[in-house]
Amino acid sequence: MSKDKVDCKNLSLTELENLFSGWGEPPFRATQLLQWIYKKKVHHFNEMSNFSYELRQKLSAFAYLSSLKTKKIQTSSDGTQKFLFELEDGETIETVLMPHRGRNTVCISTQVGCRMKCKFCLTAKQGLIRHLKVSEILNQLLEVQLSLRVASCAPWQSNRITNVVMMGMGEPLDNFTNVISALELMTHPHGLELAPRRITVSTVGLAHKIAEFGKKTNVNLALSLNASSNEVRTSLMPMNKAYPIERLLEEIRSLYKNNKKRKIMLEYILMDGITDSDEDAYRLVKLLKGFPFKINLIPFNSHSDLTYREPPLERIDRFQEILKTHDIFSFIRWSKGRDVSAACGQLRSLHPTQS
Repeated sequence: MSKDKVDCKNLSLTELENLFSGWGEPPFRATQLLQWIYKKKVHHFNEMSNFSYELRQKLSAFAYLSSLKTKKIQTSSDGTQKFLFELEDGETIETVLMPHRGRNTVCISTQVGCRMKCKFCLTAKQGLIRHLKVSEILNQLLEVQLSLRVASCAPWQSNRITNVVMMGMGEPLDNFTNVISALELMTHPHGLELAPRRITVSTVGLAHKIAEFGKKTNVNLALSLNASSNEVRTSLMPMNKAYPIERLLEEIRSLYKNNKKRKIMLEYILMDGITDSDEDAYRLVKLLKGFPFKINLIPFNSHSDLTYREPPLERIDRFQEILKTHDIFSFIRWSKGRDVSAACGQLRSLHPTQS
């Protein structure tokens, strides 16, 4: 692949239409190209049989179709699979497939590393190396889909991706333009054609991007709240100093009012002795009063590189009970893939000690 060539997976439908028009080809060629890439999942222009030989040659000389190199696949005892992918420049990212009762949810990354500096996240420990391109975001889904199709599945299992969560490495709203472009192709009828209601983007809370996110896409949003006071949240998530809880909830409430069909979830990590007290639960009740947000309570996923710990089960149950008695719906989300470090907050790029 020449560095001078254009990766077609980084181009929108409009950009592809302009490309073909510039060559004197009808704009519908762009739709056909998307269908070959995302429906039929071909890897080479010469497989596109409804393109003339001359057009295929022109495409091959000008552009290419990128892919990811699978470096490693780890399978958890619960069936979760963690993929380590190598990018064209040698950087690596991790992606997680979570099969469950006929559904296949894929947790994808949006950056190599992350600059949000959340103290409880392994990805944050390496800092931000770079944003992922549109193609690199989409290729995670294409590679996992290929893996599903070649795998031997039981009759009751699905061999296609049903749900996508942007909860892997990186902060999606920090890579805003590329994430929005990737979402457009994920949901486009000629792209991956995933329903917006089956896609969730998670954010640590870049408040200044939330309104724009609401205008540009209809997918779901999950806010990683993780604390009930600004003091604790800032100590865990330094960006809270710029975007405190009150500002975040104001933006989230506005997003909900503008589109009540969009699912908005709050994620709250329960850390032993830090975010799991009765006082935390009561403060959360006060903060969320009057809004029908579902809360995912996530017991912290322990790791030898981090000092935080998961609370005892009775403390987790007590926290949930307080929310329940005040009519706040919450769900305890036990992370999958813990035994292969595929759970929330455990993803990171390849280090020499991992190779």
